[in-house]
Amino acid sequence: MLAAALAPTPASAADGDWWEPAARPAPDSRIGVSGEPFKGTDARGEVRGFVDAHNHIMSNEAFGGRLICGKAFSEQGIAEALKDCPEHYPDGSLAVFDFITNGGDGRHDPVGWPTFKDWPAHDSLTHQQNYYAWIERAWRGGQRVMVNDLVTNGVICSVYFFKDRSCDEMTSIRLQAKLTYDMQAYIDRMYGGPGKGWFRIVTDSAQARKVVEQGKLAVVLGVETSEPFGCKQILDLPQCSKADIDRGLDELYDLGVRSMFLCHKFDNALCGVRFDSGTLGTAINVGQFLSTGTFWRTEKCTGPQHDNPIGLASAPNAEKKLPAGVEVPGYSADAQCNVRGLTDLGEYAVRGMMKRHMMLEIDHMSVKAVGRVLDIFEAESYPGVISSHSWMDQNWTERVYGLGGFVAQYMNGSEHFIDEADRTEALRDKYGVGYGFGTDMNGVGGWPAPRGEDAPNPVTYPFRSVDGGSVLDRQTTGERTWDLNTDGAAHYGLVPDWIEDIRRVGGQHVVDDLFRGAESYLDTWGATERHTTGADLAKGAAATASSTEWSLFTSYAPGRAVDGDRGTRWASHWSDGQWLRIDLGATRQVGRVTLDWERAYGKAYRIQLSADGTDWRTVWSTTSGDGGLDTARFTPSKARHLRIQLLERGTQWGYSLREAGVHAG
Repeated sequence: MLAAALAPTPASAADGDWWEPAARPAPDSRIGVSGEPFKGTDARGEVRGFVDAHNHIMSNEAFGGRLICGKAFSEQGIAEALKDCPEHYPDGSLAVFDFITNGGDGRHDPVGWPTFKDWPAHDSLTHQQNYYAWIERAWRGGQRVMVNDLVTNGVICSVYFFKDRSCDEMTSIRLQAKLTYDMQAYIDRMYGGPGKGWFRIVTDSAQARKVVEQGKLAVVLGVETSEPFGCKQILDLPQCSKADIDRGLDELYDLGVRSMFLCHKFDNALCGVRFDSGTLGTAINVGQFLSTGTFWRTEKCTGPQHDNPIGLASAPNAEKKLPAGVEVPGYSADAQCNVRGLTDLGEYAVRGMMKRHMMLEIDHMSVKAVGRVLDIFEAESYPGVISSHSWMDQNWTERVYGLGGFVAQYMNGSEHFIDEADRTEALRDKYGVGYGFGTDMNGVGGWPAPRGEDAPNPVTYPFRSVDGGSVLDRQTTGERTWDLNTDGAAHYGLVPDWIEDIRRVGGQHVVDDLFRGAESYLDTWGATERHTTGADLAKGAAATASSTEWSLFTSYAPGRAVDGDRGTRWASHWSDGQWLRIDLGATRQVGRVTLDWERAYGKAYRIQLSADGTDWRTVWSTTSGDGGLDTARFTPSKARHLRIQLLERGTQWGYSLREAGVHAG
């Protein structure tokens, strides 16, 4: 047990420095950092430090428990934590997933502690990169916020050859959450008891700010899984209900989860996904078929945004699992968007997250799904939107910033990272926000390769942290010492070295933006917590219209557009020049109108207000409506009556509104 293994730490610990544990397991990894971590806030009261918006500390417990080898901590010590999966011995020849994802035959030296000949490495996708002491080094180097995404995939688990537990996704999520709390307690014991360690799980933004002010690492729990709450789809039929979604969201919230993805890798009952490309994309498409009975389906995109190209790369090992006579379909190069967007159940889940003040991760959603999500958030002025690791179409960036959301870039190599950061720098300046990174470690994505000893402006050791308070030398664990120049970003302890590489390559301005990242992330979180949904002044109000489509089976009366039910709608005759009028019942302040169209939408229309229902003034208009959910904002003013003057149809049919919402501002 840890208590028996603890041994006093040398040097500064004896002097009582707060950042050094009173005792550390022996033997253990070295940290390679000296000096006091910075505390507090800057002169403006803002927190300082880096934010990793996307990491997977406990993914060794995912996918059946044998895909990621090694643990982030162990009560039995480092030799138990950092050892390979049993089937990888003696030479890695059964490291099947290594072969699938990285080519070659998967062979490697399986020995971890103490030699670490072949792992962890920047291109080793199946070995632990988040040992607690490596995270400690990143914290000492300036990181102050980390999102630990609890992750798994039931289909990958079911088709992978080796597993030692159930493939149920929620069971894995619960275990990973528990172990994250266990790791917090493990670190606390080194520092003398509960609450004393540097690794602090937080459940609100104020708590996170307090943790950072103490100089510690605020850890936020997120979820990234393919079929949350059991919401898979089989042959396009959902396998979950609204009650399942509510129970699932409540359970995750009680576990401390504050951000999550609604879909990941496979189309599910909530939303369509942004495709993977190449061989991996083909393998995942096979997995989707095995799970759902359907392959990805594409269509031509309707705007500048698009999903990743699927490509036609072969994945023989995956394709062998298809039933006889079934083949992966081909895809047209000019049809790059997933036909599947946000489903009605998905919209229910999005609104359920809003009620619970949770942040939604839009990476991995199809552009069709993201477009609808952003429409919903804009209609409600909801800021809780995160892009954490470069998996959304970059054309969405300004809409995310405009809502008050947060954007982080995947942990790319320094030159690529700088180029991409420069591309969006003007937007960050415009909205006054910092920047984040998403390491995605333990997420089978691959990490920055070494630039080489002879590359210009290499990292020179030792170097100072960005704040200037700590000195970092090469990191050593057991008999292995890592150098970013020759090893790349092999594990989490090299995150500060990677940031130093960005600075030396010419990205001091990027590092400055990154150092403001924790503040911007917490700004988004805090605004999400404080968000309130204003009353819909139109709900239940009296409504009249220029015309109503007749049906023998249902009513399309004007009141259907203000009944608070998206399952009903008002529909007009099939001609231009229609109107819908709403009597608010009393003079009210009006500054925002939302129009949730059915397929038949208005291309050109005006929003008009009146005090008496006779004299009208136009407060907003458009000639380029494109359907979906429109939000019209204008200078708030008082009125009793509102009219939507519909000038031109967007389709051959009439005008059809599911809901018209009227708000104070």
